[in-house]
Amino acid sequence: MIQILGKTSSINVRKVLWTCAELALPFEQENWGSGFRATGVPEFLALNPNAMVPVIKDGEFVLWESNSIIRYLAGRYQGESLDLLYPRDPCERARCDQWIDWQASELNRAWSYAFLALVRHSPAHQDPRQIELSAANWARHMGIVENQLEKTGAFIAGPAFSLADIPIALSINRWLETPVEHGGMPAVTAYMERLGAREGFRKYCRNGTP
Repeated sequence: MIQILGKTSSINVRKVLWTCAELALPFEQENWGSGFRATGVPEFLALNPNAMVPVIKDGEFVLWESNSIIRYLAGRYQGESLDLLYPRDPCERARCDQWIDWQASELNRAWSYAFLALVRHSPAHQDPRQIELSAANWARHMGIVENQLEKTGAFIAGPAFSLADIPIALSINRWLETPVEHGGMPAVTAYMERLGAREGFRKYCRNGTP
């Protein structure tokens, strides 16, 4: 039984929960993080010295960093299905990894200031000019997603759903739930509607809402 340490409200924890849903993996979840058990205690720091969620325990194996976790789970547990969540072909896998890494290194950085200001209402992130710049940068990165989805006509890395769609869709959902301009993204809208057929999306990306 996979143990997942982290609160469901965390976008990075939801990556792991959704991946488990796609793989039909049973798991036990413990709520750690702000509002729950503190991650700065020695018990948690022994698992992740960064004091960040998520962390998984798979038997004696412990792993942190959400993108590393979802790759590990898919690589170990997807089996021999022809409809692979994480492709085995090196080129297809690299394309999948490209979008997973881009979400973490570029897309997340784009929305950080605007999200902290407009959703978290952080007192340290209330400079109107910085909010405007962050929102504009966020929209530019969403334009990259829109263009890619126009090219594939289906999913972020190609014609089939893959592991890359999980972090990308979670970031899109965060964008849609933040009070910024959302217009002019028909491919993104169609993509999110397409993902609505997946139980993992409904449960962990949209948090049980339509």
